[in-house]
Amino acid sequence: MSFEPIPSGVGRRTFLRGTGAAIALTALMAGTAQAQPRRGTGGYGPLQPAPGGELLLPAGFTYVAFGRTGELMSDGRPTPGSHDGMAAFDAGEGMVRLVRNHERGAGPAFTTPSYDPVAAGGTTTLLFDTAAMALVSSFGSLSGTIRNCAGGPTPAGSWLTCEETFTPRTAATPHGYVFEVPAAADGPVTPVPLTAMGRFVHEAVCVDPATGIVYETEDQGTSGLYRFVPADRDDLAAGGVLEMLAVKDRPLYDTRTGQRTNGVLPVEWVRIDDPDPDSSDALAVFNQGRAKGGAVFARLEGAWWSEADDSAYIVSTSGGDIGAGQVFRYTPRGNSGGVLQLVYESRDRAVLESPDNITVSPRTGGLVLCEDGGGKDFVRGLSTDGEIFPFCELNGPNGSEWAGATFSPDSRVLFVNQQSPGTTYAITGPWEQGAL
Repeated sequence: MSFEPIPSGVGRRTFLRGTGAAIALTALMAGTAQAQPRRGTGGYGPLQPAPGGELLLPAGFTYVAFGRTGELMSDGRPTPGSHDGMAAFDAGEGMVRLVRNHERGAGPAFTTPSYDPVAAGGTTTLLFDTAAMALVSSFGSLSGTIRNCAGGPTPAGSWLTCEETFTPRTAATPHGYVFEVPAAADGPVTPVPLTAMGRFVHEAVCVDPATGIVYETEDQGTSGLYRFVPADRDDLAAGGVLEMLAVKDRPLYDTRTGQRTNGVLPVEWVRIDDPDPDSSDALAVFNQGRAKGGAVFARLEGAWWSEADDSAYIVSTSGGDIGAGQVFRYTPRGNSGGVLQLVYESRDRAVLESPDNITVSPRTGGLVLCEDGGGKDFVRGLSTDGEIFPFCELNGPNGSEWAGATFSPDSRVLFVNQQSPGTTYAITGPWEQGAL
């Protein structure tokens, strides 16, 4: 099995930007997806204890640990726990700003102003010096939300943080929204729910930089893939239209199993008439799209936009015939709805189990997948030529998930979180020797 670009005519712009960095499942498109990407090391060699001892990494790679739960931030407050989704933003002169989610539930807000004073989730912002490989400062940047799981960066330099929860709109403070955090903010922002983007059990988002369209995932057993077409791409709070993906001419399509021979699926988008319904049903938005023929997925998790092939990569953490995970690619196409492809489906939990957060290497276009499985979790890579490999694991027993993988803008540093007890790692090394 190997990967190759989408066939001629499918992409809406030049598909390969001179690098060959694109992923498409040749075997699937040919209707023979029984084969899987080959196992290997991605060109980096086996994992071994890295200097410092906390992580196992390929030879030549090193890490710095920082931003641990409980450590005092620059604002004098303890770092909240349950580290999750994250993105890195260029702050100039080798400095990177990280905006990091905290997937916490009930409890007092960790800074002010807060959206809900009895909600403990939110985001922190960290300034990191990639030349010195050291944390410079950190502070709480958004608080009073619940279960900020993943999210996604915007071309405007902000982080969209998503609540993986749902409460009725009639609640004292309704939850289940997306909030925006400018990466350049030097203190806590006033939380504003982006209600037009939907109230449901959110997970992640990614943004098409060419159009400003925001793609959103939903983390439930029966979930939809959505897109938000903003009225003003520079002001998401100004509203817009929320839509749900449907497979063209195949209403109510089920992507969760039996995807080995489906190949390229042309899609369309059906409108969600009421994105913030007056309902106590967590599936109220999903059911609107489903009534119009929308497709169903199994627990959609991470999402990341790839500028290498102008596509969104979407993770289903429990999809597939054995329920161990799928990775899809959605590619817009002109004025049509675009196309959906299955890039990878795990058929062996020892190879990949329950992928969650995802990012794309800006250097090669390869994928980084964070596991959230039942046993030992890894940070895994998936190369553009179809090799899946372990890249990082904790050196010792820990069943906590990996999350928040994101590369520095210069692709030199991979930042990633271990959710519990809550640590952020900055990993660097000879990336040029392998697939990431």
